[in-house]
Amino acid sequence: MAESMQGLHRTCRCAEVAAEPAGSQVTLMGWVARARNKGGIVFVDLRDRSGIVQLVFEDGSIDHEGFEKAGRLRSEFVIAVVGTVEKRLGAVNPGLVTGEIEIRVGQLRILSESQVPPFPVEENSRTKDEIRLKYRYLDLRRPDLQRNLMMKSRVAMLTRQFFAGEGFLEIETPMLGKSTPEGARDYLVPSRIHPGSFYGLPQSPQLYKQLLMCSGYDRYIQITRCFRDEDLRADRQPEFTQIDMELSFVDVDDVIDVNERFLAYLFKEVLDVEVPLPIQRITWQEAMDRFGSDKPDMRFGMELCDVSDLVRDCGFAVFTGALEKDGSVRGINAQGQGGMPRKKIDKLVEFARGYGAKGLAYIAIGADGARKSSFGKFMKEEEMDALVSALDGKPGDLLLFAADKTKLVCDVLGALRLELAKQMGLLDKNEYRFVWVTEFPLLEWSEEENRYTAMHHPFTMLMEEDLPLLDTDPGKVRAKAYDIVLNGNEIGGGSVRIHQNEIQEKMFEMLGFTKESAYEQFGFLLDAFKYGVPPHAGLAYGLDRLVMLMAKTDSIRDVIAFPKVKDASCLMTQSPGKVSPEQLEELGLALAAENAEE
Repeated sequence: MAESMQGLHRTCRCAEVAAEPAGSQVTLMGWVARARNKGGIVFVDLRDRSGIVQLVFEDGSIDHEGFEKAGRLRSEFVIAVVGTVEKRLGAVNPGLVTGEIEIRVGQLRILSESQVPPFPVEENSRTKDEIRLKYRYLDLRRPDLQRNLMMKSRVAMLTRQFFAGEGFLEIETPMLGKSTPEGARDYLVPSRIHPGSFYGLPQSPQLYKQLLMCSGYDRYIQITRCFRDEDLRADRQPEFTQIDMELSFVDVDDVIDVNERFLAYLFKEVLDVEVPLPIQRITWQEAMDRFGSDKPDMRFGMELCDVSDLVRDCGFAVFTGALEKDGSVRGINAQGQGGMPRKKIDKLVEFARGYGAKGLAYIAIGADGARKSSFGKFMKEEEMDALVSALDGKPGDLLLFAADKTKLVCDVLGALRLELAKQMGLLDKNEYRFVWVTEFPLLEWSEEENRYTAMHHPFTMLMEEDLPLLDTDPGKVRAKAYDIVLNGNEIGGGSVRIHQNEIQEKMFEMLGFTKESAYEQFGFLLDAFKYGVPPHAGLAYGLDRLVMLMAKTDSIRDVIAFPKVKDASCLMTQSPGKVSPEQLEELGLALAAENAEE
């Protein structure tokens, strides 16, 4: 039977006992991680969020009734104990903060009993994700997940401290707003009071924070929830937390400066890692040319090499055909992989096909310098020599080539570069390599919509020197946009915003908006811009993704208390779920599927 904790007051958490001198009396409360009954003595590992401490129950140091209760303890029982700190008589446990001491218990209360849990509550659990997420409240007791969430809490606290010191004001913006286009799909909330009308949950506070700049608040910060109805992956969730900011009277360098100092402060305080400043900057074009990605992983080389000019007149139709269609031929050097078996090379070819490639061409250089190639018979000896030389091929290397439209070639080789790095063990989670990617294209062409769309959003400012290109060559216009990338992951991004009416109107025109449709969607912002708008710029971090990298975990779910799974459902609460006909009627909604059945 569960007992009351009346009259007891916890003096410290489990791991904090390590700081108490021997002989001190302490009161601890927590969960039984493990119990070992040795007959005349019972050992219990007591766990709370701070860590684990060993309890010792011995007939004589605790009354007989208490000793019998100790013999009944099982995993996940919640208990309170009063005892004395002692130096361990047995072997010291160097893996625990409390490994040199133990608590000799004089009083025990069982506050709550537990059924046998569906899986062991332990670090680095091998239990299937589906089971762990169904019983997330148990999963969250695992020490590794608790450390992750405590780190996330600390990151949020330090973020607020840093930006408050930089003169930022924390201001909340609405969750219920207007659904706007030019981004991911919105989550919609029907209005009961306005039948047939819907709120949109914010994908970001973008428009509101720009309005705050119009309102003269100068420097805004918010740690806020955002929502995007899009397909999930390891570093993406339908609802997530954003560190959102906006600054007035600034340009690109000002935003980058304050954020570099923030990252250096954060990583030093949380991980004791020095972030060398200034952080390297590369343009979007350089990132694509060298790494095949606008979020390059800088922890290793294996850079792309454009060999188009070397093969323009060769006899290999795959190369020449791509160049005739204004594509390109590029390659990467997987150093030391020249002895890769043909089956593994075939798997790389299949991997490349998954990114749209028709195939891969390769040259495998043996340790003795002998070459095996999938296309050598179509090439002259001097052409093959030139390719090997261009990629700095050495004995033992594997050279891989893709030929197609340049964007596709970059996508394929960029993904292949990362896949090879994983296979070769080049991705060190203890290394943190930052890079700013700047000067993104302002616009990108949508084949589906047959028009230009904004690569970021419609309020992104272009490089002033590219203004004439808006009329002559829109695809070459560069934006004053910047992403901060860490180990191949975009952790934040932002831009300088348009604050001149004529440029904003031109931008809307390029995106296919009429003046009327622009006002229908963004009228409140455009009206605000008529009353004196300062030059402004901003940036937002994905807090969950940032902490995921800091915690060295592979999934964003490991830093979110109650995450969704791939189909955006919650296995624990079984949401989303059906609602009653009365609720639907109140909202003026009917389900199409039900109507069809009727």
